[in-house]
Formats: sequence, C-alpha cells, structure tokens
Amino acid sequence: MKENRHLEFKEDISRKFLKTVSAFSYFEGGKIIFGINDKGEICGLHDIDKSQLAIENMINDSISPKPDFSFSQENGTIVLTVKEGRFKPYFYNGKAYRRSDTASIEVDHIELTRLILEGSNLNFEELPYSNQNLTFKYMEDTFRKHLFVSSINNDILKTLGFFDDNLSYNNAAALFADNNSFYGIDMARFGESINIILDRETVSGVSILEQYDRSVSLFEKYYCYEKIEGFTRNTVELIPLEAYREALANALVHRTWDLNTHIRIAMYEDRIEITSPGSLPNGVKTEDYLNGNVSVLRNPIIGNIFFRLKYIEQFGTGVQRIRNAYSSSTKKPEFYVSENLIKVVLPVLSDNYLSTDDEQKIIDLLKSGRPFSSREIAESLSFSKDKAIRLLNSLIDKKYIKTSGNNRSTRYYLL
Repeated sequence: MKENRHLEFKEDISRKFLKTVSAFSYFEGGKIIFGINDKGEICGLHDIDKSQLAIENMINDSISPKPDFSFSQENGTIVLTVKEGRFKPYFYNGKAYRRSDTASIEVDHIELTRLILEGSNLNFEELPYSNQNLTFKYMEDTFRKHLFVSSINNDILKTLGFFDDNLSYNNAAALFADNNSFYGIDMARFGESINIILDRETVSGVSILEQYDRSVSLFEKYYCYEKIEGFTRNTVELIPLEAYREALANALVHRTWDLNTHIRIAMYEDRIEITSPGSLPNGVKTEDYLNGNVSVLRNPIIGNIFFRLKYIEQFGTGVQRIRNAYSSSTKKPEFYVSENLIKVVLPVLSDNYLSTDDEQKIIDLLKSGRPFSSREIAESLSFSKDKAIRLLNSLIDKKYIKTSGNNRSTRYYLL
C-alpha cells in the first residue's frame, strides 16, 4: 500500500495533517491513516481512543467550515475518512488546499475565487462585468440567421441570463458582446516544423460567436477543398468539419474564462490540436469526460446559447460525436486531460493525405495492405533507394505510415 492522491500516511499526530483535510474536502475526498510510516509499515498508536479524540478536536478547532469526516480503527491505527464537501472552500489557518499527487498544496487566488463561487452556487460567468456599455450586433446577426430572431431586446437578454440580480450585465453577457476584455483564440498554421508559421490569426476581445465563426473559416481555408468528378463538384474534408466544430465549440463552452490565456489551435499538415485552458470541472473525472458522462457544465449560460444555436447537441456528448466523425477512418482522434488544460487532437483522415505526388505513389502502393520493404518500393516505383528512404521517412514523420522489424527486415505499412 502506497500513498496517492486519495491516501496519506501519518506515523504520529501533528497539525500537518490538517492541510490534507482541507485538500480532501476540496475535491473527491480521501483517507488519512494514523499509525503508519511513509513506507507503509504499521507503527501503531499508544492510546487509540485518546488519539482519535485529539484528531477530532484539532479538525473542529482548525478547519472552517466543518468538513464531513468519520473514523474507524484498524490494527492499532486510526483511519480518518474525509468526504468531498458541499460548502467549499475549507480553510485551515485562512488558507485552502488541494491535492497534487501525494502532496497538499495551497490553492492560488484564481482557484480560491472559483471555490468561493462554487460554495455560493455561482459561476464566473454570473459575476457582474466591469463595463456596462455593451452592444450585441454580432449576436443579433447570428440569431437572425440561425434562430430567426429579428432583433435583440432586454427581455431576450434577460431570458438568456445576461443580467445579475442588480440587473447589471454579467461576464456571460460580455463574452457575447461585440467588444470585451477577455482572451480568445490564437490560431496558427505551421509548415514542416513549428519554426515555420505559414499563417496566424488571433481573435480576442470580441463576441465568442465571432471567435467561433472565424476559427471555422480558417479551418475551411486549409482543410476543405472542392473536387470535380465528372459533372459533380464535391467538397472534400481532410479533417471532418463536424469533429472540428464540436471540438471548437466545446473549448469555448467549457474553458475557464478567468485565465488570461487563449485557446490554442495549432494546424499542421497531418493534424489539428485544440488546447483549452483549464481542466475538467470539479466532480468530473477523466473517464467520465472520455465516456461522455459529463453532467457538470462549467459555463451553463454559454452552453445553453451554443445549444440553442445547434453548435453543440446534447450536453456531454462532444467526445462521442468527435469519435463518430472518425468511425470510418483508420486514424482516430486523441484526448488529453491534465490539471491545467484539455487538448483534442484531430488527425487528417487516412484516405485524404497532404502529400507530394511521389509520396502519394507510395501511399497508393501500400493501400494493397501487404507490407513492403524499401527496396521493393523503390523497384516498384522506379525510385532510387535514397529517394525511397527519404520519402518513407517523410511519411513516417507525417504519421501516415508505420514500420515493423529492423535493418534489412524493416517493412512499411499504412497507419
């Protein structure tokens, strides 16, 4: 048995454990076992009942508000079980703590503000905005196009949740206004490396509906093209537009807007990476997010408007919808979740390659399904061995093909 995010050992009783009680009350809860050393060895306590009373008194005297905890006694040890609290934050000596791996660390000012809002059943988007001179022309044009609303008036704004209790515009209103002070989206189109920037556009301080539209326009510029087959003109998507729209909308709906940083959209030849600042809302685990079981919405006002506009469908289904867009492709999207960000990687569809003519010849050859050696590829396509190796390495870098074996036994396949 080892210490982890939800389990801590204490060989004896000192006030240090109170930081962990605060941290466990913040998120997901956990257990502290007294009478076990850092190696997981049972040392025991001399007077179990007296020690338990001392622990209980220290919690009641030092943590505010009172956390939800219970005790049990096992093999000469005391097991303190702390549940996630409903009335966050839980202060110890005027500070709140959270778990980071096996340590309990003080939360920063921004995170503390979120905890206080959560404890008051409020969201950041509901707080009053500093500038009350807001206009909503871009939103009005969008509503007219998608919802057939002729004009925006105060009744509609109130229905959307744009006013606080004092009838002042809140942060949600500012995010949809024509001008605001919030960060937005930073988009970059890269060449062969991140040192080669072919195009860049930063959209901030404007309505998030405009941010959404301009981000979609840049996507269509590089990842959609028209192909004429006979008398028919068809649009080819190198990356599913539906998957990109879903990932983009979810980044805007679920990001933490009190962080002064942009959503990052990095466009490469073989993929797009969308990185949203802030992790999952409290109470949502990574497996819940990946399985589409998200029931906690960080920004419900924003989410409701995007839902009305059909930019997103049922809440919590975004990951599944992105995966469905790749159901017929051998390449699949990837999702990464950390304490500070969520990243979605959308690969170029396996049947639509951004490749040179010679690279495409190799791709077409490998579509037969059987593995080829570099010598067989060179002979089949009348390439020199050096040219074949150079093209194969380029296709590996683009993640279009993979290898098996080593040296002379190396064989190449399509991913």
